[in-house]
Amino acid sequence: MKKTTGTDRSITRNWRPATRAVRGGTWRSEHGETSEALFLTSGYTYDDAATVAARFAGEDSGMTYSRLQNPTVAMLEERICLMEGAEACRAQASGMAAMTAALLCQLSAGDHCVAARAAFGSCRWLVDHLLPRFGIETTVIDSADNDAWERAIRPNTKVFFFETPANPTLDIVDLAHVCAVAKAHGITSVVDNAFCSPALQRPMEFGADVVAYSATKLMDGQGRVLAGAVCGSEAFINDVLLPFQRNTGPNIAPFNAWVVLKGLETLSLRAHKQSENALKLGQFMEGRVPTMLHPGLASHPRHELAMRQMDACGPIFSFIVDDRAQAHTILDALELVDISNNIGDARSLMCHPASTTHAGMTAEDRDAMGVAEGMLRINVGLEDVDDIIEDMDRALQAAGL
Repeated sequence: MKKTTGTDRSITRNWRPATRAVRGGTWRSEHGETSEALFLTSGYTYDDAATVAARFAGEDSGMTYSRLQNPTVAMLEERICLMEGAEACRAQASGMAAMTAALLCQLSAGDHCVAARAAFGSCRWLVDHLLPRFGIETTVIDSADNDAWERAIRPNTKVFFFETPANPTLDIVDLAHVCAVAKAHGITSVVDNAFCSPALQRPMEFGADVVAYSATKLMDGQGRVLAGAVCGSEAFINDVLLPFQRNTGPNIAPFNAWVVLKGLETLSLRAHKQSENALKLGQFMEGRVPTMLHPGLASHPRHELAMRQMDACGPIFSFIVDDRAQAHTILDALELVDISNNIGDARSLMCHPASTTHAGMTAEDRDAMGVAEGMLRINVGLEDVDDIIEDMDRALQAAGL
């Protein structure tokens, strides 16, 4: 493999974001391909015994096994690194593999984790059910209460874990404040940035230690593959995360990595256009539905903070109608927008979180985090926004709104 300028940090650090998204991390074989090569192999061969011994001893940087390294995966990791502004990155099999690895690689029995109450259902399952099984104490707090983070700290607190914007309530966490509190107490901040991707928000610029992704979402952006990633310092990725990943194996498939690489080339274009469409749709709907949860609108309680942290409002927002029956009526009346629990897709998708993404939680827990029975979450796609608006108008009318 020939490493191009895309892997030379002395060169890439001077590139602007759009260039990094297209060329960052690119290697080329002896064939000189323009598009990144797809390496579908589980293992590798060696010229001699000394070479393989040196590689397994960490003295040679070549490949050994695709659970540890793969050229296609390595290109994806380097590109995400550059876009995020991180020192290192390890790709994962899915977004939840990334969240699980980012937590379990550093938490042990007797440790304590503080997490945001508003979160994706599976992330809350990690905090509420998985971590306690291993003797890890957890506390969930209102992430919008800046003082609550410090109040929740115990002598054994090791991690702050949160997402911003939160799924599906669109809660906004004050990144600079919370990450500063974490650093002051020697706590590692882990931020789920799936709703934004590095095209719209880069938590490390606000002091985050670790940023985790469901690359299934905006990074792929076309609903094709499952993928995840964890970014951090070289010390965290190589000394803390890598031993966990090497021995538990939540690795991304090379094909999936290649698909996400292609998605990253257009990520910024898609994310900004979808944000523009989402803002127009939100402006059309505001006042029409009882409650809007849209960080791009001035009515959002943390609109100004969101716009300081995010380059655009993002493609996803939620709104709340009277009850589940009315929410389902809206979904059933849609003609263009698909009913789907995915987000980040180029297609407009909408779901009812209480009966899908958060169905595994108790009604009491959903109420506590703000996932109402009448809540609907929409991912606004790349269709003509006027067609999306017309479809939404028709659906709202069907529900008497």
